[in-house]
Amino acid sequence: MSFTNYHTAANCAPARAMLLTGVDAHLAGVPNIPEMLAPEQRRHAHYRGVLSQNVVTVATLLEDAGYHTYMAGKWHLGSTPGLLPSQRGFERTVALADSGADNWEQRPYIPLYDKARWYADGAPYQLPEDFYSSRFLVDKTIEFIDGNLGDERPFFAYLPFQAVHIPVQAPQAFIDPYMETYDEGWDAMRDRRRHRAAALGVIPPEVEVVGMQTTADWQALDADQQRYEAKRMAVYAGMVEAMDHHIGRLITYLKSQNQFDNTVFIFTSDNGAEASGPADPRAFFSRQQARSLGYNTDYDTLGLKGSYNTISPSFASAAVSPLAYYKFYAGEGGMRVPLIIAGSGLSQRSALSDAFAFVTDITPTILAMAGVDRPDNRFGGRPVEPMIGRDLSPVLLGRAERVYDEDDAVGYELAGNAALFQGDYKIVINRMPLGDGHWHLFNIKDDPGETTDLASSEPARLQRMLSAYERYQRENKVLDMPPGYGHIKQLVINTFHQQWRTPVIVGLLTALILLPFGVAYRMRRRP
Repeated sequence: MSFTNYHTAANCAPARAMLLTGVDAHLAGVPNIPEMLAPEQRRHAHYRGVLSQNVVTVATLLEDAGYHTYMAGKWHLGSTPGLLPSQRGFERTVALADSGADNWEQRPYIPLYDKARWYADGAPYQLPEDFYSSRFLVDKTIEFIDGNLGDERPFFAYLPFQAVHIPVQAPQAFIDPYMETYDEGWDAMRDRRRHRAAALGVIPPEVEVVGMQTTADWQALDADQQRYEAKRMAVYAGMVEAMDHHIGRLITYLKSQNQFDNTVFIFTSDNGAEASGPADPRAFFSRQQARSLGYNTDYDTLGLKGSYNTISPSFASAAVSPLAYYKFYAGEGGMRVPLIIAGSGLSQRSALSDAFAFVTDITPTILAMAGVDRPDNRFGGRPVEPMIGRDLSPVLLGRAERVYDEDDAVGYELAGNAALFQGDYKIVINRMPLGDGHWHLFNIKDDPGETTDLASSEPARLQRMLSAYERYQRENKVLDMPPGYGHIKQLVINTFHQQWRTPVIVGLLTALILLPFGVAYRMRRRP
């Protein structure tokens, strides 16, 4: 079953915290990634950006129930003793503690980190020479499963890929099939994806879209610029293709061991498309920032070892078509992502569900499938936050069309960008410069592109949902944003404090990551 109305957090660590615990990110200690938290926020115990001890992971609960528990991939929920996945319920692990890293070798991708911090079973780990992230993570998952297959105990495997986080990289063989796919540009791609999604039933027919201020004019680029932009996206597609290929290897292994029909697969993403890549990676500041980390941005080797690649804000908007906004923002493009649940025990086959679902529902659903009770308010002799997520099994088994009633409210906040979902409706506020700082009301079942604001035509509904958001804010201890806060600006400030001996690198990084937002601001000011 594919859930077409599934929502997650708009950036990675809060999404992972909620996915693994069923608890709102603020109460789980991860309201934002630590790299973007302001000092005023970090004074509060639940605003540290690491997974709190007052929540229980699905891995801990399954391990207590007799499961083997494995993890291979990005963790980013804490790197100090007691916070690594080997201390949070996972029996075997190989984990990246940082927000991201190179996919070809053990090196950091931003100046904030001195090195890429990998751990295996709680100890520092050195990656192999022939490392490529998607292949390596599947290899380790197979190794972990195979190591205990003989005892016939069930297993739980968590496989958080690095794909398609920055830097966007892939083997040439996976890039080649896409070298001409994006030659027509981002506008054509966005239109194709909208029509394809409608044809598949993922969105209603004839859904409208809104334009993003950060989408440039494809026709204004010269032929060389268009060629370079198209290859940036081809590498992105190649990275997805490589991930899919290696997932196929895992499935082939499970079939060879007669485990495939006894396995439930849950596939999803932690946020919408990333748009922090520069508009032109070959511009002086962009090249210098890449070189300072030992990377190049050359066309011929784009995506290969030693290359630093991203997609632009223009292609990021096209990648989430027909949705508005992208990663970090509370628009549908930042929060609505695929959720596919598959397994021989499910009664549905190739079904679509437009029932609202949220990232906190994943852990309760897994526990229900495994026949494991969720904890109440205590676990292991200590108080814990109760899970707020819903079990999606009734929808999966065809016993119900939805698990949230029309009056059930689900709130969300990230760095001042916020939303509340209730029935088919959503209120949302996005901060400047891309947003306008005002609340809007949309029917996201009929209008997932968020094109028709209902705030003025349905003021009573708007007020009810604003009151529900205020309750969410109080109950989850959501802090107000410090004056002048911007998530990119805060990342630069935190990088400066971490790497104060390298101001040139910080200056280059500042120019690079603020460029698309400066463009957006100028475009907003145009008459």
